[in-house]
Amino acid sequence: MFAWMVVTVAAWVIAYNLIQPLANWITYSAFGLARGSHLGDSVAFFLYDVPKILLLLSGMIFLISIIRTFFSPERTRALLGGKRQGIGNVLAAMLGIVTPFCSCSAVPLFIGFVESGIPLGITFSFLIAAPTINEVAVVMLFGLFGWKVAGLYIASGLVIAILAGMVIGRLNLERYVEDFVWKMQVAGGIEGEELTWSERIQRAWESVKEIVGKVWLYVIVGIAVGASIHGFVPESALAGIMGKQAWWSVPAAVLLGVPLYSNAAGVIPIVSALMEKGASLGTVLAFMMSVVGLSLPEMIILRRVLKPQLIAAFIGVIAMAIIITGYLFNLVL
Repeated sequence: MFAWMVVTVAAWVIAYNLIQPLANWITYSAFGLARGSHLGDSVAFFLYDVPKILLLLSGMIFLISIIRTFFSPERTRALLGGKRQGIGNVLAAMLGIVTPFCSCSAVPLFIGFVESGIPLGITFSFLIAAPTINEVAVVMLFGLFGWKVAGLYIASGLVIAILAGMVIGRLNLERYVEDFVWKMQVAGGIEGEELTWSERIQRAWESVKEIVGKVWLYVIVGIAVGASIHGFVPESALAGIMGKQAWWSVPAAVLLGVPLYSNAAGVIPIVSALMEKGASLGTVLAFMMSVVGLSLPEMIILRRVLKPQLIAAFIGVIAMAIIITGYLFNLVL
């Protein structure tokens, strides 16, 4: 197993370093497209980003899946149980980063947290952080823009999750949770599962195959959109719409991002192309966070356990926090 891992990592590193020269050779030599042309730049962008992001995605999913074997939902609830407001929000948001459950897990996680007696505000800090500080987005931002932008994304998402959870907790909105949730019996003891490293690696590999199998089309579509923006959209057009000088660009980006559901794998290539064309960092990050943090499908799923008033408060608090974050980044960067 160890030898297989070494060979796999070596092959990953070699493949990653061959992407750029191979993409350029295919575009400009094999296809004969002119360097600097709209079509040539778009094709080179597409051929470089597709394998690059799929490789980053596969490596990231493998590592996160290994970490995830140590953080079951039951263990997460146990860590958050009995924590008071404030400290509980910070801990919940930090756990949300390393336990990245998808939107389909929102309802069972929410019910499980409530069953365990975890306050509503702390529960929301976790539910906000888990999708907003998306592990796919972190790795891809690091690969495309470096550690500073990735760090800003993590820090802003963490602050949003903590503050939004605290605000929701202070509003005393428990009455807007569906009644059946409160009537459910508290779950039994915490069940732990001890795995060997071979089993953890096997599960991580299965996760890579499953998740990449589900998102590869999003990656290709997102990169195709990004490549079109990169090659054909004038810089002045995007800079005028999403630049610092347009005061309405941040709220407009957030409003645009809410219905434009995509996973992080699909939205990051678009973010990369927007920034290359002169869009401001704060506006682009606000757009990205609204896409992954205010996911329309997740809101529909949460409607099973939350009444419309609480969903509206949830959306309003997060949207306002994202808008403020976008303005702050535009102001200081």
